[in-house]
Amino acid sequence: MMTADHRTNMLNGVRSLFSLIIYPLQTVAGTPKDMGLWFNERMNSHQFLIAENESQRTENLLLKAQLQKFTSLQAENIRLRSLLKSSRKISDQMLIAETIAVDLDPYKRQIVVNKGQFNGVYSGQPILDAHGIMGQIIHPGIPSSTAILITDPSHAIPVQVNRNGLRTVLYGTGAANLLEVQNLPNNADIELGDLLITSGLGGRFPEGYPVAVVVNIKRDPGQPFAQIIAEASAHLEQSREVLLVMAEAEQEVEQQTTNISLESDNNDSKGLPDHE
Repeated sequence: MMTADHRTNMLNGVRSLFSLIIYPLQTVAGTPKDMGLWFNERMNSHQFLIAENESQRTENLLLKAQLQKFTSLQAENIRLRSLLKSSRKISDQMLIAETIAVDLDPYKRQIVVNKGQFNGVYSGQPILDAHGIMGQIIHPGIPSSTAILITDPSHAIPVQVNRNGLRTVLYGTGAANLLEVQNLPNNADIELGDLLITSGLGGRFPEGYPVAVVVNIKRDPGQPFAQIIAEASAHLEQSREVLLVMAEAEQEVEQQTTNISLESDNNDSKGLPDHE
């Protein structure tokens, strides 16, 4: 039969018949492989979509943080600020972190984030979300750090009215999203709806980030100062992801420290004598 099949075409019909009979068995035998390929393709597509989604969320958060400065930059241009100086202000370095705990003490407004000294977190480092300033780091730990929110009663932040550049200080009230402007005269040029942004004074918070919006003003002629309440721009009670900002001054100090260290290493390697 093998010789006849090899030499002639006599068994082609038999081979076709056997192929027809075996085809279902081949299909069943190949099903696990096909299912494995289909499952791997679906898993790879799923992992790719998850990674792409996470990347886009991160990019969206960073873009929103940078977008916060455009409003203040527009006001600065109206006040004839230098465009070069303004463009340099939006180059702050940022580190993404997540909120992992909230202080339940009713007299405190503090949170814990999942970044610490291993990630370059330092005391006084500003934190913000996609909408505005949230607070600053007060206790940098090794794996995590504690931050105080701007609404904490013990917290104060220098701000300015974005509309006209009027400088003042914003104090926490202990309420969830409310802050208070103190010691501002009744005749001060401040109105409902004014955006308060960081002024950069004190060197702690970089200039130009949204802090709060004025929601209530009471001017009593019998009192020397107006009572002004503002609502925080940041979503202090909802934001899960936050940004840790490395201020420009801190970057310069790090760069200077690095340069000094490199110069010292170079001097040591050259065997230069010490100055008496």
